[in-house]
Amino acid sequence: MDGLIEQAKGQLWKICNEFIKAKQKGVAPEVQVALYEYGKSSLSGESGWIGRIQPLTTDLDKISEELFALKTNGGEEFCGWVIKDAVNELEWSPRSDVYKVIFIAGNESFSQGPVNYADACKAAINKGIIVNTIHCGTETEGINTKWKDGATIADGKYLVIDHNRAVVSIEAPQDKEIAQLGEELSKTYVAFGAAGKAGAERQKGQDANAAALAPASGAVVQRAIAKASANYQNSSWDLVDAAKDEKF
Repeated sequence: MDGLIEQAKGQLWKICNEFIKAKQKGVAPEVQVALYEYGKSSLSGESGWIGRIQPLTTDLDKISEELFALKTNGGEEFCGWVIKDAVNELEWSPRSDVYKVIFIAGNESFSQGPVNYADACKAAINKGIIVNTIHCGTETEGINTKWKDGATIADGKYLVIDHNRAVVSIEAPQDKEIAQLGEELSKTYVAFGAAGKAGAERQKGQDANAAALAPASGAVVQRAIAKASANYQNSSWDLVDAAKDEKF
């Protein structure tokens, strides 16, 4: 599963950019992301070896920071339980016109654990939350171990990946210029208040994390694009973003 985490590190900003492209009545959405870990034996068995790392947030650098710090050490993967927790614990919007989705990935049986996966997936879609499943293995194995069934129940998509194979991004002629503009953009932030120093350091750290990944991942370019979008929002520590808020 370490390979899966490495893929997620490289694809985080690309995934966020896909959502940023979406429009509803001509308006770009506000993207919020949460992060859970599960199937980790160092976590409490009473909680199903599940941990909520980050609740729903617009702070994409915080998600990146936590993702780069994430480690695995093996354990039982209780898919139904972690879906149930995500549905019940996170502050999902009650609005029907908001796109709400859970992405869950793993390489063991989807039906493990005391919480019935079908019940958890039904509860999710009843609240308007789609469940997309990502099986790390062969397509047939994922079907036989109920990963496809979970997605079908919750109106989601069933995906299969080779988690030990790096995702390759084809370099475009403009990529170097975009990456350079991303570096220049970072110089325009003005840290303020109690959270200013930590926020600026976190941003710098995630710039470095993206740069440390293989160039073929395209992470640096995708991060630069994300930072230039309306959804890269740092009003809690950046004076420029904060000044856009009428309540500031």
